[in-house]
Amino acid sequence: MTARPEGSTRPAGGACIKTTCPYCGVGCGVIASVAKDGTVSVQGDPEHPSNYGRLCSKGSALAETIDLDGRLLYPEIDGRHAGWDEALDLVARKFSETIAQHGPDAVAFYVSGQLLTEDYYVANKLMKGFIGSANIDTNSRLCMASSVAGHRRAFGADTVPGVYEDLEEADLVILTGSNLAWCHPVLYQRLAAAKQKRPDMKVVLIDPRRSMTADLADMHLAIRPDGDVALFNGLLAHLARSPALDDDFIRDHTSGFAEALEAARASEADIISLTGLSQGEIEAFYRVFETTQRVVTCYSQGVNQSSSGTDKVNAIINCHLATGRIGRPGMGPFSLTGQPNAMGGREVGGLANMLAAHMAIENPEHRERVQRFWNAPVIADKPGKKAVEMFEAVADGRIKALWIMGTNPVVSMPDADAVARAIRNCPFVVVSDIMRETDTCAYAHVLLPALGWGEKDGTVTNSERRISRQRPFLEAPGEARADWRIICDVAARMGFGEAFAFQSPAEIFAEHAALSAFENEGARDFDIGGYAGLSRGKYDELEPFQWPAPARSVYPSPLPYSRRRGEGAIDVSTLSFMQGAGEGQERVIRFFANGNFYHPDRKARFIAVQATITERINVAYPLVLNTGRIRDQWHTMTRTAKSARLSSHLAEPFAEINPADAAELGIEDAALVRITSPHGEILVRALITPRQPRGAVFVPIHWTDQFASNARVDALVPSVTDPVSGQPALKHVAVSLEPYRAAYYGFAVSQTRPGSVNACYSAFAKVEHGYRMECAFTEAPDDWETWCREAWRLPGTLSALAYHDRESGDRRIAFFDGDKLVLAFYAARTPVVVSRNWAVTQLGVTHDNPRRRITVMAGRPGADQPDPGATVCSCFSVGVNQIAAAIESGCGSVDGIGALLKAGTNCGSCRSEISAMLQAHLREIPAQAAE
Repeated sequence: MTARPEGSTRPAGGACIKTTCPYCGVGCGVIASVAKDGTVSVQGDPEHPSNYGRLCSKGSALAETIDLDGRLLYPEIDGRHAGWDEALDLVARKFSETIAQHGPDAVAFYVSGQLLTEDYYVANKLMKGFIGSANIDTNSRLCMASSVAGHRRAFGADTVPGVYEDLEEADLVILTGSNLAWCHPVLYQRLAAAKQKRPDMKVVLIDPRRSMTADLADMHLAIRPDGDVALFNGLLAHLARSPALDDDFIRDHTSGFAEALEAARASEADIISLTGLSQGEIEAFYRVFETTQRVVTCYSQGVNQSSSGTDKVNAIINCHLATGRIGRPGMGPFSLTGQPNAMGGREVGGLANMLAAHMAIENPEHRERVQRFWNAPVIADKPGKKAVEMFEAVADGRIKALWIMGTNPVVSMPDADAVARAIRNCPFVVVSDIMRETDTCAYAHVLLPALGWGEKDGTVTNSERRISRQRPFLEAPGEARADWRIICDVAARMGFGEAFAFQSPAEIFAEHAALSAFENEGARDFDIGGYAGLSRGKYDELEPFQWPAPARSVYPSPLPYSRRRGEGAIDVSTLSFMQGAGEGQERVIRFFANGNFYHPDRKARFIAVQATITERINVAYPLVLNTGRIRDQWHTMTRTAKSARLSSHLAEPFAEINPADAAELGIEDAALVRITSPHGEILVRALITPRQPRGAVFVPIHWTDQFASNARVDALVPSVTDPVSGQPALKHVAVSLEPYRAAYYGFAVSQTRPGSVNACYSAFAKVEHGYRMECAFTEAPDDWETWCREAWRLPGTLSALAYHDRESGDRRIAFFDGDKLVLAFYAARTPVVVSRNWAVTQLGVTHDNPRRRITVMAGRPGADQPDPGATVCSCFSVGVNQIAAAIESGCGSVDGIGALLKAGTNCGSCRSEISAMLQAHLREIPAQAAE
């Protein structure tokens, strides 16, 4: 897709740069092209092994998110423009003074999976090796810390055994706690394509909610929240009675099986109540796992974001160890990470309980080795504060200086209002970010402008251990600087200049690679020593590669390697190389097929886990809240909300509610609902759908105070964490729901975003040529026209065209500047009935006659202007009415609709919605015939 960014200097036209998408952990390759007029276009890189040219809707719209609107372009101190020297001096002085007065644990860094590996590396080095505290944690703690903990308990290292090809080579793919269709769309496309080629392939979805991924599944198990341990414990007990048990693998390569099996058998009698599944469903799942050799179990946030997340991970891994189904083609447990560089953060020790290069902070030998390699004056000798603990320490004053980099914890952390209070009251807060107005930036004493995607230079690691380059194709805007440069400049001012005298990210990467190989010789899984001597030129040319990549595997020739110590830790039979693909470029590397794990005895550990359910609901809060992502938005929307196309699918915050629950509570579709927990309340739109199970409600995580008046869902979530990983439980929260009765509801389309909106509810979204807004009022303004003029700061020269239905109370007001619509506002006593997608288009057309202006007032198109309806396909802006018309005309397949309308032919994320519409139509036909 193509866009022309405004307000920034661009490189010479004709540049064509291979880089990596900055969104999810799939790590898709992207080709960015810059035309002579500065227009940027993006497309999938057909040679990148993560996506082979595919992109999701967000990746396809990257060019629409790189403008400078809202960017932080220069340092600020207490809200005033400051120079870099003044800002950096202040940060260094405040941190140094705090350390001198209160000790190193009085300061902290809270970083992000949006950072590049080189940024992460220097931040971790500064905090753990020179400040001497481990108080550096990352927002990746919120998405995959339980996977890390589970890997370390089972394997002895944070090792992802498999690769993406396993999803295509498996005969059974289990997706548990993963809405793959919306959260990892390119992997979903790869899986869907494989299933189409091999219809006998089976897909099982384990999820309380019938997400869009369920449409690909042969079996959907609507499990109770947190019932996963019981389900997989029961599977382990079943496998122990079956021929699928691999006694040789268990004997030769594992320990702890008897204890794990005893714990698993303890929950068999209660498995139906613990899982909420029927006996038939359980038996069918166990049978297909038992009888299918090539099984991959993919898990994501639905597993990790739990108070028992680490136990869930180990319950899954136990089943793969018991059958020896690990590390071979189409077999193994597979953690799908959420962020583009969550894995890179793990590699450099960005978590508070880890050291760099997958070394352990609790291991004195590892600490001594890292300190010696860095020539550091000190090394952190105990784990630091994990994310939730960190902000609790900020709140009670133990942490007095905090540096937040590239993340928005006032929105994303549990108990978000308490986090906001903690940051507001912290004596010194620094925020490095690309956006000026975020919920977290509001509390910063110092704001530091960082580079964004398209400007940054470094590497990221995806879910299959593949390291790829993010390359710049845009010049740095304003005074923005790279995160690694900002960190190194502060380190130098704190007296550590020699250790942070890096002149490029290439130098940082080379040091990172060298540390990974330092005194390793096969003892540790993470080894990219083959790139330790990488020059700047070679770094610029670096092709995607999977780790491990020790020196002998990369240079001088692309041949399999052996290790003097820890022989066979990698299954070298699958360590093949692609000739002609660059020096030492691996094709596929899997771990553990031949055993040889990373515990001292080289055996994996079965972990005995207990199957219990914590009942969180009660009379006051009788419903379970599940939080998560939607298809077209990313995290707290600072980038994706810039794209009108991405905002067209779901334009305001909502709650999915089961129809029976909605009827019982008196909630109508599209009405406003108040959701309350002991920690706070939010106000969102009701989306009534049978995809949501009874007794539960789903709310997306994305909306912030920048885009809605009261929709920060994590304000409802308590700070309950997994006791092993410290990961918050974001998917099992007790809440209550009630309808919110507003006196009036409003909808607007406008050229500009309004300023202060005096309404009890409001939500904004970018559209072509302007904005749209939903709002509601506890009482109607005295004069609607005056309210509109004040909210949008309209000049008095604009005249208004107004309509008032005295019987219904409906109000319509439109303001025109010549033949251009400036603002159309619709108000009603019930949720406004307006063709929203059509109304949006009126901002970009000419209104040069009275008939057109009257049509705007009516809020729906005339017969000559068909209404596309609500957006289904964001890539090609295809609406529900267009798809319905195609179905009515005889299009009987998703591919047929794609051929006619293009819907579903780019990223494919909407294919499940199109399929649901087709199925609904087919169900209607016999019903109509019966009538």
